[in-house]
Amino acid sequence: MTFMGVAGVLSRIQNIQNQLNPNAIGSDGTTVVPGTVTTTGSSDPTFASLLDNASGGQSMDGYGSVTGDAVVADAKKYLGIPYVFGSTDPSKGLDCSSLVQRAYADLGIQLPRTSWEQAKAGQPVDSLTDAKPGDILAFGSPVHHVGIYLGDNQMIAAPHTGDHVKIQKVYERPTAIRRVVTDATAVAMQNMAAVRPAALQGTGGLDGVPYGDLFVKAGTKYGVSPKLLAAVAKVESGYHPDAVSKAGARGLMQLMPSTAKGLGVDNAFDPEQAIFGGAKLLAGNLREFKSLPLALAAYNAGGGAVKKYGGIPPFAETQAYVPKVQKALAALGG
Repeated sequence: MTFMGVAGVLSRIQNIQNQLNPNAIGSDGTTVVPGTVTTTGSSDPTFASLLDNASGGQSMDGYGSVTGDAVVADAKKYLGIPYVFGSTDPSKGLDCSSLVQRAYADLGIQLPRTSWEQAKAGQPVDSLTDAKPGDILAFGSPVHHVGIYLGDNQMIAAPHTGDHVKIQKVYERPTAIRRVVTDATAVAMQNMAAVRPAALQGTGGLDGVPYGDLFVKAGTKYGVSPKLLAAVAKVESGYHPDAVSKAGARGLMQLMPSTAKGLGVDNAFDPEQAIFGGAKLLAGNLREFKSLPLALAAYNAGGGAVKKYGGIPPFAETQAYVPKVQKALAALGG
C-alpha cells in the first residue's frame, strides 16, 4: 500500500465531506452533481455561459471524435507540472483530479472536479486487463486519487505534494476504472447533431457575416461564442483576411507571428487557421481571467499586461478596443 502523505490525507478528508453532501461545491464555487459529464467545451462556467447565450445550447460538436489516445496526448502536455493540492491552474500546479479534469476539458468534455466524483463518471470497466488508454483509474476507498491510463500498466498522474505530473506504473489495483470516451458515446453524440438547436446549425445566426460557418465551427470546438469571434474579427480586420497592422499583426484575427506560432497557426492569412487560432487564444483568456472584458483586453494587449495592471491596461488602444468589440457583439445579437 503506497503511503498517502499529507496531501492524500487532506484529499481523503475532502472526499468524505463531499460524500456527506452529494451536490458538492467545486473549487470554482459552482455546484457539481456526481457522475455528470457535460460537453461545454471547458470546465470554466464562463465558457459555458458564453456558448449557451450565443447558440441556445451546449456544444455537441467534436465530442464524437474524441478518443482515449487524444486524452492521453493532452494529459502529457502537463508532464512536469508540480503537484499543488486544490489547484486547477497549470501555471501554479495541479492535483490529481484537476489534471484529469483539465485533460478532458481541453477536448471539450467536462468532468466533475473531485476524484471521488470522477470515479463515478462514464461507464465502469471490469478490470485493468480491459482498460484502454484514456480510462480513469481511481484508487482508495473512499477514492482519494485518480490518474489516466496509458496502457501497458502505466498511467499519468499528479501523485502527491513534493512530486509532479509524471508517468508511472499502476502501483496497486484500482478500486474503480471508468471509461468516459467510448465508441457508443461517439455514435450517440454524432446522432445528437441532427437534433441540435437551430442556432448551432449552419451559420448559427451569422447569416450574411463573412466566414460565418468558420466562426461557428471554431467557436463550437473551443467553447467560445461564434458571435464573439465574429465581433473580434470585425474590429480587428473588418473581415479582411489579408489585413496587416503597423505592428505586424496579420489576418482576420490579427495574430502576431509569435502568437500565431504558439497557437499552431502556420498561415495567419488563411481564414480558417486564423479563426481557429483566435478562438483558441480567446478560450485561454476566458479560462484564465473569467471575464469577457478582461479576456478581450488580454487579446489586444496581452495577458501579462492585464495581470500587471489588475484589469484593463491603461492603454488608449486597449481602452477603446474592449467596448468596440462589445458593441460589435451586441450588433450581432450576442
